[in-house]
Amino acid sequence: MTYLLEVQEVYAGYVPDVPILKGIHFAIRPGELVTVIGPNGAGKSTLAKAIFGLLTPSRGQIIFKGENIAGLSSDQIVRRGMCYVPQVANVFGTLTIEENLDMGAFLHPGSPKLLKEKIYTMFPKLAQRRQQKAGTLSGGERQMLAMGRALMLDPDLLLLDEPSAALSPLLVKDVFEQIKAINATGKAIILVEQNAKQALMMADRGYVLENGQDKLEGTGDGLLNNPQVGELYLGSAYHG
Repeated sequence: MTYLLEVQEVYAGYVPDVPILKGIHFAIRPGELVTVIGPNGAGKSTLAKAIFGLLTPSRGQIIFKGENIAGLSSDQIVRRGMCYVPQVANVFGTLTIEENLDMGAFLHPGSPKLLKEKIYTMFPKLAQRRQQKAGTLSGGERQMLAMGRALMLDPDLLLLDEPSAALSPLLVKDVFEQIKAINATGKAIILVEQNAKQALMMADRGYVLENGQDKLEGTGDGLLNNPQVGELYLGSAYHG
C-alpha cells in the first residue's frame, strides 16, 4: 500500500547546525494509527513540528500525498489535508466550545454544520456543554475539544503531540478511547506519546526514537513484547 506520509532522511533542529533529528525515517499508511515513543529529548515533538511545517528540515524530504512538503508553511500543509494538535495552548480559552469548533472550520470550503454535528456525536460531553467557555473545561475535555476542532477540517491525517500529558489515569483512558474512535472512522493518526505502553497497545505500528534517530520500528504488539523496548521505555519488560 502507498504511504500517506513518508519522512525520508530528515535532519532538523532549532539552532543552525545543531540537529535534533538526525536522518530520521518514518512512514504512515492511509487509515493507520502509528505511535512515536522514546525518552525525553529523543526528538518526538521535534519530529511532529517538522512534519507540520513548524520547523524546516535542513536536509531530507517529507512526502505527503506524493508531494514534498518540507519547507511549506503550516497553513499550506493544513490545506493539503493534515491537522496538528499541540500538547499545550491547543484551545481558545475565552471562546465557547461551539466557537472553538467554528474557528476550526476556517479553511473548510463548505458549511461546517454537518461536520460539527458529527463531532458532537463523537464527543457527547462537548455537545452537552457547547456554550461553555473552553478555559473552564478539564484537561481531558480540552484535549477532546482540540481534537474535535482539528477534525472540523476533515483531515486525512491527524497529528497528536502528547495528548495524555498531565492528565489523570481516568482522563487518559477517555482521551485514548476517543483517539481509537477517530481512527475507526478511517482517519490516519500519528500519536506522539510519553505514555508508551498504552499508546503501543492501540497502535497498528510504532517507532522508537533515541537521540533523534528511529532506533526501532514494528507493530504495536511487536514493540510491546520486545524486551529491549520494555526495559528501556516501558519500565519493565511487557508480557501481554
